[in-house]
Amino acid sequence: MQEAAIEKDELYKIRHSLAHVMAQALLEMRPGSKLGFGPPVDNGLYYDFILSEPLVEADFKELEKRMRKIINQDQVFEEENLSYDEAMARIEDMGEPYKKEYAQELFETKNLETLRFYRNGPFLDMCEGPHVASTKVIPADGFKIRSLAGAYWRGDSRNVMMTRIYAWAYPSKEELKAAIQAHEEALKRDHKKLGKELGLFKIDERVGKGLPLWLPNGAVVRNQLERYMDELEFRDGYHRVASPHLAKAELYKTTGHLPYYKDSMFPFMEIKETTREGGELIEEYVLKPMNCPHHHLIFDARKHSYRDLPVRYAEYGHCYRYEDSGSLSGLLRVRGMCMNDAHIYCTEEQIEEEFLKVMEMHKTLYAKLGIKNYYMRLSTWDPDDPKGKQKYVENPEAWERTQNLVRSAMIRSGLPFTEVKGEAAFYGPKIDFQFKTVTGREETASTNQLDFAVPERMNITYTDAQNEEQFPYVIHRAPAGTHERFIAFLIEHFAGAFPTWLSPVQVKVITVSDDFKEAADALVADLRNDLIRAESDPGHDTMGKKIRNAIKAKIPHVLVMGQQEVENGTVTVRRYGSEEQHTVPVTEFKADLLRRIRDRELDAARIHG
Repeated sequence: MQEAAIEKDELYKIRHSLAHVMAQALLEMRPGSKLGFGPPVDNGLYYDFILSEPLVEADFKELEKRMRKIINQDQVFEEENLSYDEAMARIEDMGEPYKKEYAQELFETKNLETLRFYRNGPFLDMCEGPHVASTKVIPADGFKIRSLAGAYWRGDSRNVMMTRIYAWAYPSKEELKAAIQAHEEALKRDHKKLGKELGLFKIDERVGKGLPLWLPNGAVVRNQLERYMDELEFRDGYHRVASPHLAKAELYKTTGHLPYYKDSMFPFMEIKETTREGGELIEEYVLKPMNCPHHHLIFDARKHSYRDLPVRYAEYGHCYRYEDSGSLSGLLRVRGMCMNDAHIYCTEEQIEEEFLKVMEMHKTLYAKLGIKNYYMRLSTWDPDDPKGKQKYVENPEAWERTQNLVRSAMIRSGLPFTEVKGEAAFYGPKIDFQFKTVTGREETASTNQLDFAVPERMNITYTDAQNEEQFPYVIHRAPAGTHERFIAFLIEHFAGAFPTWLSPVQVKVITVSDDFKEAADALVADLRNDLIRAESDPGHDTMGKKIRNAIKAKIPHVLVMGQQEVENGTVTVRRYGSEEQHTVPVTEFKADLLRRIRDRELDAARIHG
């Protein structure tokens, strides 16, 4: 696509202005509807509404027709800045309760003197801008209504559900067409679709929403990824630990997590038992939403000196978070997740080097998987945030010191990053690794945080060179994120065609006829003896049908056996993604395959990203 041919800020203005055109056209079609937000996004725009009457896909053409009519009217975008009283009166006249709520918040939290509005024709909207000079600037053939979705007002599940209307918007008809084609191709690689087709996972209502069942094929991918991370961590001096799936609720009160996570935790379990003295003991337990308190207690299980530090504990720990059902989506947003978690206990002087090692581990993992389209987001605290102490630990000096250390490590790493104010964890700055997926989403793949507060709350210490007790700093890191989210990325990244080392089935052996079944079974047994995931196809389909089935299952290596192969000790090899086939000795094929599995090569995998 040629999006670079037009200035980014100009395209932003086109998309932003088109959102106002959409809202104007929608209000014509559904009088009495109420407005939410309508921002530009990467591939176009959306606008949220409380509709007076439902909208369906069949209405899209009518909406587009009305939008083009407005564009051709050459309506001028006029800016107006109003004081608080003027703005409130104007919004009251507009009859927009959600705009009024947001306007009041802006005046109160941002100390604004005026609020900006834009008018085009009869349509008025509270808006920061910028916009094009007039609607005529908007390419009338460069947009298309894309889809409908539900969206809570302000993204809060406690608020009303709105209807979100998405639209594509590009500088030309050709670029719009290319974008739609790319989107349709990306949908073919959607992890939910491929997960079902390839037998990777299932979410069954009888188990519960957001609680994936890993099928045999998916379990292989998950286990191989965990095995690789175990090796990386072992080489970097991590020790494996294991912790239970639940804990006393009191533990999360001590750490300070409870006020921040209570709304996303599963309901507490009250356990009652009779004591030996005949009394009643009541304790509250909760499914753990994170692993760190457990790891802190493992660190506290024995005394540590400064000479022991850094101490690195790693665990693929299972956590549970009660996400709103409307936000659940395949493996990307779940309620039960297995996290590639680790905690590094270190001194202040060790923070920067340890963060650099964490960044290097990310780089190694992503390079191994052929992942290039990512950047990092450094999130810092915002001392001016109105939520203040409710959102962050109150220690300005520690915030500034730790943010500088993390920022310095990021600069030294050479990795691309942006800085975002006000999105830190409650106990310290954090770094999110952001992926742009092949389906067009930007998602957080992993999060790394520096904790300067919780060790003191839990009174976990080490002794320094003067034999005095000190609180360690803790680096929380998870390069592979959770199995669920990361494997969703990998399914789409590889379009389900995993490299051999990750593939659920690495070799499929197909015979020309049943006469060679015994030889095929012997070959499969030999390969499996070397831990190669090999299978034969015992079905009664034709050889051509069996090959097509193997290709559909995206198996990286198909071996064909007939009279010649059996007599000569060879196999005819066909690799996924290629129609060519070649005959080689079995020993040569196996040696080459074992080498590529050992080195975790990308080999025949098709990478999309």
